[in-house]
Amino acid sequence: MNILILGSGGREYSIGLAISKEKENHNLYFMPGNGATDSLGTNIDIKDYNKLAAWAKDNNIDLTIVGPEAPLVDGVVDIFKANDLVVFGPSAKAAQLEGSKVYMKNILKKYNIPTAAFIETKSEKEAHSFIDTMKEPIVVKADGLCAGKGVIIAQTKDEAKKAATDMLSGESFGDAGTSIVVEEYLDGYELSIFAICDGENYKILPAAQDHKRVGDGDTGPNTGGMGAYAPTPLVNDEIYKKVEERVVKPTLKGMQQEGAPFEGVLFIGVMVVKGEPIILEYNVRFGDPECEILMPLLETPVSELFYKGATKQLDKLDIKIKNEFGVAVVMASANYPYSSSAPAEIIVDEIVDEEILNNTHISYAGVSKEDGKLFATGGRVLLCVGFGTTIKQARDRAYKLCGQVHFAGKKCRTDIAYQALK
Repeated sequence: MNILILGSGGREYSIGLAISKEKENHNLYFMPGNGATDSLGTNIDIKDYNKLAAWAKDNNIDLTIVGPEAPLVDGVVDIFKANDLVVFGPSAKAAQLEGSKVYMKNILKKYNIPTAAFIETKSEKEAHSFIDTMKEPIVVKADGLCAGKGVIIAQTKDEAKKAATDMLSGESFGDAGTSIVVEEYLDGYELSIFAICDGENYKILPAAQDHKRVGDGDTGPNTGGMGAYAPTPLVNDEIYKKVEERVVKPTLKGMQQEGAPFEGVLFIGVMVVKGEPIILEYNVRFGDPECEILMPLLETPVSELFYKGATKQLDKLDIKIKNEFGVAVVMASANYPYSSSAPAEIIVDEIVDEEILNNTHISYAGVSKEDGKLFATGGRVLLCVGFGTTIKQARDRAYKLCGQVHFAGKKCRTDIAYQALK
């Protein structure tokens, strides 16, 4: 197949890497890709979605996979479908599950899907009054897309009121915060569960756990994610069953009733409270860094999974998962997540250890290429991914690979998967 992947991060690199390892030979294209994706396929630069759809038709693209949320919310899927192209991802209307936290919370409420008590408001006075009735800590969320950073967990009512005021004034997140959600804080452990959907049918992938905060022990500010592992032992068959019956099925049915059937990746942010899964949020694409471990854990060809998802044939697919664990450790630039860092050349030692050679790989994210050399140019530069028969073995291998990768100012957490290894 000729396959086009939209996006430039580690998520898109990982999807491409998994497809490049399949038995069948596929031609891969990335828009825009990064400095390392050209080793897997061809990078193209066509930012206008209508022109991109015309290019896809002219180049006989059989499948387009959309990685990030912004193009989905902007309607790239609708444009491709209008051009009779096969594309994996939700319509602009269905992508509002991530594009608007207010829309998402109202869908959860309307279809009786378990979630935290909340109000949505554009009124500072209403927000402050609701905050006065709540127990601390209190969660305040900007409505729109904020690249995973539009959530404040306030430890006091005063802090929550300030967060609400700053968002509604446009000071914190611009237009994304002019409507907000204020909700109760849930005390439990968090999981990332991904359902591949075709509007009616679905396949659930192994649950992963992300590490959002920049520092060891979950300290410091939230980031896009500093590492992840899967499958997590913190989820059992009973929790999967509850998520399926109480969350996935009513959501797919509800979105059909809303006239926006959900196709693509439904990323379910779950908080497990006393054995009960409560929904924190939905995203409409793979998490990054979760994608980097889930793609290599699939025994079913990734291209087949996405193609059948895009052509309403998931009921004909028997999904197979490898019997092993994956751990991904993000290596970030010096000033992440506070500010940008100067470009730095990436040096990877020649790896001679058979264990590392056969059970690890690098997924590149914020990198550029000059004169054949890779440079760290983004906040999250790359991920060292390890696999093993236990989480500890996978983690140890991932960290051994980290020791082989060098660039000025590199930093990473040293405790990825700690919750599973307590």
